[in-house]
Amino acid sequence: MDAPDALTTHEPIPRTLRPGNLVISKIRVAQGSLCVVPDSLDHLAVSAEYPVYAVDHGKVRAEYLRLVIRTSAFQKRVSRLRSGNTTKARIRPAQFEALRVPVPSLDEQDALVTAYTDALTRAAQLEQEAETIERAGWQAFETALGVAPPPPLPDRPVFVARFKDVERWSHESILRSSTSGPEHQHSWPIAHLGDLVADLENGWSPKCHDHPAREGKWGVLKLGAVSFGTFDATENKELPASLKPRPEYEIKAGDVLISRANVVRYVGACAYVESTPPHLMLCDKIFRARFRSDGRLLPRFLTEAMKLHSVREQIESRLTGTSPTMKNISKPSLLGLEFPLPDIGVQEQLVESVASARATAVAKRSEAATLRQSAWAAFESALFTPAESSTA
Repeated sequence: MDAPDALTTHEPIPRTLRPGNLVISKIRVAQGSLCVVPDSLDHLAVSAEYPVYAVDHGKVRAEYLRLVIRTSAFQKRVSRLRSGNTTKARIRPAQFEALRVPVPSLDEQDALVTAYTDALTRAAQLEQEAETIERAGWQAFETALGVAPPPPLPDRPVFVARFKDVERWSHESILRSSTSGPEHQHSWPIAHLGDLVADLENGWSPKCHDHPAREGKWGVLKLGAVSFGTFDATENKELPASLKPRPEYEIKAGDVLISRANVVRYVGACAYVESTPPHLMLCDKIFRARFRSDGRLLPRFLTEAMKLHSVREQIESRLTGTSPTMKNISKPSLLGLEFPLPDIGVQEQLVESVASARATAVAKRSEAATLRQSAWAAFESALFTPAESSTA
């Protein structure tokens, strides 16, 4: 396909965009700045820097064209038109209009688009299933501990309330008491973190290089190593050769790490170290839990307990610091945290159940990602040879 076959240039300035039009940027098209205008947009205007083309929909489906211009083979052809070494090298519209792309019959275009969109729909379903499974696993964990947060309140006012209740409680409390049953009581004794760990130790934060530690070098963890609830060993900075490492701070498999400083939602973030490369050290903004020898608290259970809604409320109520981007929590405040403490056997069962739900969710998300990749590869391979699609 070339411009005379299926594209008509819009000449008026400013150019008006309509759904189904193809629009490009003269100076950024080689970086992917081109699109088919979606149906949700209409009556937009662009300057002369953005050539606009009306597509002959008797020859090319808009959705097919929208996908074709995203293929690596087409992007590769566009990038070859660029003159100059800068990212803003200008492309003449006539050059773009001379590009040719495969245009199968409309029925074949529809079949290709349908196969791809069906795969995306299935991938979205898998991701929704993953979200549902993960959420249900976590809700079961909270419910088993007796600390599941209350359901959302109905969106309605309170019409009947006793005066003594109005004086004592808020509208929210009155509404909740009138719409819910008896509050679920804790099934397990409540324990303080300070009664279950021997200490929370923090590490060392010398001035380091900006890059991660290379093989054989020592590194110091960054806050990002624990911010999202799982340990990420890549979040570290290399220790300068002029500084002597401190092996007592080296991270080991089985450690439980807790952030003591960050933005509000990440203070108290907790991660269990499944495995770690050698020579990574604890920084001074992350605590490492030292467990008591009585074995009342399973390390993996602590990482889950720190995520409980009730524990998060305690953490956020105890934060200090005036900066909105860096809040802190003290060791005494963390040691004072309260949460239900089942027997060790029950802790193990609950942790295994949550882990199983997460593993199932991860597998479904991985299947969804693979499905998207294979569907896109199938679309490209139906139109271009492997050599044409190669980005090398």
